[in-house]
Amino acid sequence: MGKNKVVITGAPGTGKTSIVNGLEQKGFHCFHEIIRDMTSKAKKEGNSNDFVSNPLVFVEDAHQFNMDLLLGRTAHYKQSLKTNVPISFFDRGIPDVLAYMDFFGQAYDEEFMAYCEIHRYDSVFIVPPWKEIYISDNERLESFEEAEKIHLALMATYSQFGYDPIEVPKDEVHKRIDFILEILKNI
Repeated sequence: MGKNKVVITGAPGTGKTSIVNGLEQKGFHCFHEIIRDMTSKAKKEGNSNDFVSNPLVFVEDAHQFNMDLLLGRTAHYKQSLKTNVPISFFDRGIPDVLAYMDFFGQAYDEEFMAYCEIHRYDSVFIVPPWKEIYISDNERLESFEEAEKIHLALMATYSQFGYDPIEVPKDEVHKRIDFILEILKNI
């Protein structure tokens, strides 16, 4: 499998974190999503009475929140280059930041785009919306319908940066993991 940087992405509630956790249990090196902790912190510090699907409404500086997210994911990327493992999995990649900004109608500059162009992943797997497993919680703020639109934003953003995301079939977690590992053997 060579030294690979592999993104597992998808809209909220699609099962991607379960896949990443399963890969980690199999002994793979995984970088976990950082947005849930950031959203929880922002809600505690901001006005969570204005609860809506966009976590940026309760942060003082939405641009800085997105930049912090971008820098956190970039730090994971750079850490992966220093690991002595053949493959690193990422629960979301750097382009996810721009996809969400597009979804929420937020402007970003060339600096945001440069992070995506400079820090390239080897493979991208996308987990599609799946209504039967979708659950919202205190950090997953989107409705299922919004999750479907986020899926489209993710596809568009990754495509914009030259990726061809591989869709992971809706199935049991272990079968989804097997699918990903089988694809990676053949790349």
